[in-house]
Amino acid sequence: MNTWGKSRSAYSCVCPSYVTTMEITLNTPALLFPALSLLLLAFTNRFMSLAKLIRDLKTIYKTTHSHLIMGQIENLRTRLILIRNMQAFGIGSMFCCAFCMFLLYQNWQTAGKITFGLALVLLMISMVLSLWEIQISVKALELELSDLEQVDAEEKTS
Repeated sequence: MNTWGKSRSAYSCVCPSYVTTMEITLNTPALLFPALSLLLLAFTNRFMSLAKLIRDLKTIYKTTHSHLIMGQIENLRTRLILIRNMQAFGIGSMFCCAFCMFLLYQNWQTAGKITFGLALVLLMISMVLSLWEIQISVKALELELSDLEQVDAEEKTS
């Protein structure tokens, strides 16, 4: 018998008893809803900003045919794909949380735990993609700044 008066299962030799007897309630997945809502709002804002920037750059490219502008547009395309995937994984996480709540409501604890675990994994994937997109954004800004510094240096030497 373990500390809760239940008999030890086959898992007790592999997992501690507090892991195998962990119970989650309807409130557990509900805790992720505010965080997921804020993440999705931030991802949508990023998407809208990039969409406007792409439209502006497209207008500039039509008049200048600059390879630098085309490079920026290609970079933004990669970022848009990442943001789309960030949103998809975030929405998947929110769906899993809602489905988990339904499973827990039906008293299907094991299925609820698995679904909640999946929601957490999807959330983590979304955040990793967000970090990747931020890295690409910072690299693009560093290129812009280095180009600006180069132009400034050329003006000072001439």
